[in-house]
Amino acid sequence: MPRRSPSDLAPELALATAAARGAGAIQLARFGRRMRVHPKGPRDVVTEADHASEALILDAIRQAFPDDAILAEESGGHRGRGGQGPDPTAGSGRAWLVDPLDGTINYANGLPFFCVSIGLAIDGEAVLGVVYDPARDELYEAVAGGGARLDGARIQVPVKDQLADCLITLALPFRGWRRRERAILRATRVNRVLGSSALALAYVANGRFDGFIQARGLSNWDVGAAGLIAAEAGATVTDLAGGPWLDVARPSRTVAVLAAAAPHHAALLRLLAGETLPAEAAA
Repeated sequence: MPRRSPSDLAPELALATAAARGAGAIQLARFGRRMRVHPKGPRDVVTEADHASEALILDAIRQAFPDDAILAEESGGHRGRGGQGPDPTAGSGRAWLVDPLDGTINYANGLPFFCVSIGLAIDGEAVLGVVYDPARDELYEAVAGGGARLDGARIQVPVKDQLADCLITLALPFRGWRRRERAILRATRVNRVLGSSALALAYVANGRFDGFIQARGLSNWDVGAAGLIAAEAGATVTDLAGGPWLDVARPSRTVAVLAAAAPHHAALLRLLAGETLPAEAAA
């Protein structure tokens, strides 16, 4: 991918930043108050804040870039050019990946771990990502080739000496993964699950998490922004087999991501494959 600086996509970055902050303001205005919560699946819900946030973001994109496609969590795929443009899952042209409120269950229960995630892919490659945490007023951003930033300051993935010192966030399917899950938990310090995948993946970028492993329930709108942010901060980001982490054609809830500093990523990839680590790698 050609190197870019933030100036190459300055209008898009400005839009994503403003839209994320606007959506975050909607969420904070309702946070902690009684609200209508509607079931969206066996383990998922949606609130009025999800819909209002998504409407704000989509309106902003359509006004500024009417030809662009959009893939959004609540309303699905939208073709640009009045419905005549490419499908956002086609892997051609420009497609925004929008999760207006990632961590809705946390949000609805008054837990302050949720975020707004806005990514942009061009011809199937992630080129821009913004993750905004309204509760802490923290904004992660990245442009492909331009590095990652938190509140405007460059961030870099720190590398701990040993995998055993690493704090990870781990979510694997119940069936067929239990032995590998136990091996990873033994090899690392501790597992924490925030309930917001986009925020947890963005946290890899500045070392709040040393590793992110999830193969359950993810969609491209969850990872489209945060995966780029982690990668631009120096993490190795792949799927669980070591392949590309973003495939815009993948159906929702079938995406899997592994992100960590390079040496720990290699070790975690081996554990995910069912291998045993050499003593020096596990130490």
